[in-house]
Amino acid sequence: MRLTRQTNYAIRILMYCAANDDRLSRVGEIAAAYNVSELFLFKILQPLVEAGFVQTVRGRNGGIRLGQPAGAITLRAVVEVTEESFAMAECFETGAVDCPLIDSCALNAALRDALNAFLTTLGGYTIEALVNSSGSIRNRLGLSLPVAAPTPALAPALN
Repeated sequence: MRLTRQTNYAIRILMYCAANDDRLSRVGEIAAAYNVSELFLFKILQPLVEAGFVQTVRGRNGGIRLGQPAGAITLRAVVEVTEESFAMAECFETGAVDCPLIDSCALNAALRDALNAFLTTLGGYTIEALVNSSGSIRNRLGLSLPVAAPTPALAPALN
């Protein structure tokens, strides 16, 4: 099975927001980080917002952020929201199929088992786990490290 480009970038949007969780993310920044068009990302955002994975904040200082904790968003949930079909073969699709074995085919059962295993495996991974698996994800995405509070200067000891 091959995931669509839409699913791939939906996961990437969520990873970006999780890595940038200290502030709102802008679609333009995400597009630049992944070298993809903003229009394409805006199209992908709609199902993510509808599923509650992402929240949008309007206005001049607006942007997007995760709508749920990164640890609560599984890859399976994202794939189920963004993929249109899980038909691995013609016989998975509803409607007329020309195969005389449709009701008793071992291939159909094997493919269904494989799909279920695939989705079960994806259910074991979260956006948080993906982001935390790489210590340098913020740098790779061009996100600066959070600004630390300045350390107060030590006053000389008075004797």
